[in-house]
Amino acid sequence: MTTNDRRPSGDNGQQAGRQFVKFSFFKLDPAFRRLPDEKQRAAKLEFISAIRSFNRSMLLCSYSLFGLRGDVDFMLWQVAATPDPLQDLARALFSTTLGPYLIMPQSFFGTTRRSIYDIGSPAGNEDSGRLKIQPGNTKFLFVYPFVKTRAWYALSFEERQRMMNEHIQMGRKYPDIRINTTYSFGIDDQEFVVAFEGDDPTRFVDLVMELRESEASRYTLRDTPMFVCRSLPLAETLDSLGGPPVSNDASLREHEAGEWMEVAGLDELPAGASLRVYFDGQQVALFNVGGQLYAINNRCPHARGPLCDGTVRAGDNGPNVTCPWHQGTFDLATGERLNAIPPTGVSTYRVKVEAGRIYLSEGVSSEAISNQLSGISTTTSKLTADG
Repeated sequence: MTTNDRRPSGDNGQQAGRQFVKFSFFKLDPAFRRLPDEKQRAAKLEFISAIRSFNRSMLLCSYSLFGLRGDVDFMLWQVAATPDPLQDLARALFSTTLGPYLIMPQSFFGTTRRSIYDIGSPAGNEDSGRLKIQPGNTKFLFVYPFVKTRAWYALSFEERQRMMNEHIQMGRKYPDIRINTTYSFGIDDQEFVVAFEGDDPTRFVDLVMELRESEASRYTLRDTPMFVCRSLPLAETLDSLGGPPVSNDASLREHEAGEWMEVAGLDELPAGASLRVYFDGQQVALFNVGGQLYAINNRCPHARGPLCDGTVRAGDNGPNVTCPWHQGTFDLATGERLNAIPPTGVSTYRVKVEAGRIYLSEGVSSEAISNQLSGISTTTSKLTADG
């Protein structure tokens, strides 16, 4: 269900909010496994620490391909507002002790943008999500570069839309498979990078087989190599490569209740504003409502809409936010859903302000921090998290 092509020239309005996306595939030198266990363990922990230092500047998901392909072992899916942190992360990783034992056989770079095609979303908002990558919680990610033939671009827009309609309708038969399309025109060798999320590889096989029969597929020049990526936490991803495990190492439990991670400056979140930040690989929506700070998971559970872009209102029991896509509403303090649109509530995070910096922490409870916007005086109240 690939969307593609170019929007008419002069469309600068869609630039705001676009993201840069990188798929980095790594191969581990077998010589690393011949190192003493303690050296392997220390190198893995250093590698994880290097990645975690970028939690504020990007969204990052890790995947294992070990045993599924021979040319790559694991993949990092990175999403950032600018290309800078993507380069900074690569430099940091190859500067670690593990770095000399790694190569990057495949690497795909792209950016988000809205499709020029009418994708016919029943809710009318599906296309709005294409500017923001919102990874789900599926077991697998199916990734491949994609290039159309030049003959495709010689067709009229109306003819391409007709063929895309058929292509899209085939894709809609598989609602459990979700597509993420990024655009690489002029910035990488492919035209698109396509990443499908799903729990069952056999369903993806059936989808691709059916799409092969669509008229639009005649204009596919290249859609290989294809990668089946198994979603795992970062430590488990490294453990999948063999050698001494580190996923149970106590030093990795950074964000238990009572432990904090800096995510933003207080000056970035003035009263009435919202802000998307990254916390331990997750997107979190921060809100400043009259000097009181709230933090909830940024993804609406209905269709992964960005809650940080939603409308905040004062409710009878406190402020709430309404998702900009399908109007699901959530209590900012508890994460509780306030209407029937979303299937569940959203998780909340504890918040504190120290010396003008905003910190988050996980836990079974959430805190709303009332402050004087001076970054000095704060009071806390305990709240219950839902979902």
